[in-house]
Amino acid sequence: MPELTMDHLEALLPFIGVGFFAQLIDGALGMAFGVITNTLLVSVMGIAPARASASVHLVESFTTAASAISHTLHKNVNWKLFARLVIPGVIGGVTGAYLLANIDAKAARPFVMTYLAGIGLYLLYRAWEMTHHHEHKKPKVVEPLGLIGGFLDAAGGGGWGPIVTSNLLVQGVEPRQTIGTVNTAEFFLTTVISLTFIVTIGLQAFTIATIGLIIGGLLAAPLGAVLAKRIPAKRLLYMVGTVLTLTSLYSLYKALSG
Repeated sequence: MPELTMDHLEALLPFIGVGFFAQLIDGALGMAFGVITNTLLVSVMGIAPARASASVHLVESFTTAASAISHTLHKNVNWKLFARLVIPGVIGGVTGAYLLANIDAKAARPFVMTYLAGIGLYLLYRAWEMTHHHEHKKPKVVEPLGLIGGFLDAAGGGGWGPIVTSNLLVQGVEPRQTIGTVNTAEFFLTTVISLTFIVTIGLQAFTIATIGLIIGGLLAAPLGAVLAKRIPAKRLLYMVGTVLTLTSLYSLYKALSG
């Protein structure tokens, strides 16, 4: 094993920062780790898109485990909703991972990003009209949402959080439990997707960037669950809507200009 030097540590620091920042937002809002890390790795740090996507999925296996434990300890998880999400999510994820080589997910990306930006704007409206007496509802559409979210996450390089979290919030599910449940289910999804990618492409994505992202993400994971528990539902909805709208519009711009 090569000796760890100061140069290695200095190279790790930017990736630790990216992982910490992205996981803090993801743990608190139930989305955006993949979007933020992919955007920063590709656009700012110059990492090749394929390697960045593979790294992010591998990292998420670690960060979502820490996030799931933290959300469970803070009682942010609705276990009935979790059971309805996780099985179709895993099925969709495995299917998407196997079909990734044969399907051009980029063609559908502008439409998905436009849809998510619209959802983000709607969530901002819902937050604006929400009062302290707002009545939360039980979701009606869950299993198809998990299946589609899992498939797009694997085939498109991300999407579980934005698609599943945002749609559950639109259906009226309480924000804190939505975020905690989606984060917890994501651990099983990303683990299965990562194993599928490891079987098909090997461990070539496990680079210094991956190690840095894992360290930063693990440090931030417990803090995200605390924020989700303590921030009022209306403010959480505002924050989710803002992050979803901005990241989706940016991804739409990149998809159309690329």
